[in-house]
Amino acid sequence: MSIVKNMPFEWLVGMRYTRAGRRNGRNSFISFISLISMAGIALGVAALIVVLSVMNGFQKEVRDRMLSVLSHIEVFDATGSMPDWRLTAQEAFRNKEVKGAAPYVAAQAMLTHGDTVRGAIIRGVLPEEEPKVSDVAKQVKQGSFDDLKPGEFNIVLGKELAQGLRLQVGDKVTMIAPQGTVTPAGVLPRLKQFTVAGIFEAGHHEYDAALAFVHIDDAMRLFQLSAPSGLRLRIQDMQRAPEVAQELSRILTGNVYILDWSKQNKTWFAAVQTEKRMMFIILTLIIAVAAFNLVSTLVMTVTDKQADIAILRTIGASPTSIMKIFMIQGALVGLFGTAIGVGLGVLVALNIDVIVPFIEHLLGVQFLSKDIYLITELPSDLRWADVYTIGGVAVVLAFVATLYPSWRAASVKPAEALRYE
Repeated sequence: MSIVKNMPFEWLVGMRYTRAGRRNGRNSFISFISLISMAGIALGVAALIVVLSVMNGFQKEVRDRMLSVLSHIEVFDATGSMPDWRLTAQEAFRNKEVKGAAPYVAAQAMLTHGDTVRGAIIRGVLPEEEPKVSDVAKQVKQGSFDDLKPGEFNIVLGKELAQGLRLQVGDKVTMIAPQGTVTPAGVLPRLKQFTVAGIFEAGHHEYDAALAFVHIDDAMRLFQLSAPSGLRLRIQDMQRAPEVAQELSRILTGNVYILDWSKQNKTWFAAVQTEKRMMFIILTLIIAVAAFNLVSTLVMTVTDKQADIAILRTIGASPTSIMKIFMIQGALVGLFGTAIGVGLGVLVALNIDVIVPFIEHLLGVQFLSKDIYLITELPSDLRWADVYTIGGVAVVLAFVATLYPSWRAASVKPAEALRYE
């Protein structure tokens, strides 16, 4: 009670107006509109938190699947050949962030089986070194990645690529290299028959439908290369890839180019960020509508409380104090709505893996079909920075909504307000 007694009277009156409004029909209506405003703010805040968490989850899920096949950083020579890749790897390990390095050959070819032809990205690797920079060996669902042995011309295909060519482990597939062989009859394409040693599934269409792995020696022999195309690196913290790439550019000797994972997929990540910004703006409009509702609620309250305002003015309350009363009332509605919305949004975002399956079971539908989407479960990645931003925006909008009604309350003339009382 002592805390309440020591409160400024503006706070006491503002809090009283916030919870009052059940004595007559008009006040009950105003109270109802106030609750609607609070619910609108809560709904907007909760929706924004949940939607951004789901979008963050999608981005993280797809990024992780991409990086299970891609490396964090690629280093390649301007000539397209890196004969001293071991020396480059030793130089790269001088940076403490680098924890793995492996050479690679990158090429394109056609794969044929029966009457089916598919274009493919061929990656020549060392099977014993590749696990240091990617997780593709763990993603082999049939066969074994270790069966890629020099001179045996084995191949590991993406799941969708294998399905498109109607191939199983042990089947033969013909690879057509773009580098031709010059003969007296002209230039003939280079053909080589490979044996399917494994089928991997990264969970990303771009790689499952077009990527194939062979031993690096077989790739160099088929594509007539004298050395690997470059070096792939894995670092401790993939979020620091751009920074580490900058540091490596000062360490590595030779005419090399360095590309981190964010640059390799720059367009995709930029598109996701744009979608997040647009979604933030669109869903913020829900909060803005609720804030406009708050304006109308406070204007109605000011109209209803003109006699109270006049009495307060006559006993010495300043226009600034009157403004504070209604600003406090509106701010409390905004704060309560924001707090409820944050609590609800965080609760849903943290338990979305339980809530969505329950709704799917209840309605008998599947929101994410595996035939259409990369994933079948709705991911969620709650980021507290987003929560703070959303909460801050909601509180600011609620505060701005109080300015006009508060100014209008401060402009009430006591004599005119009491004339008809």
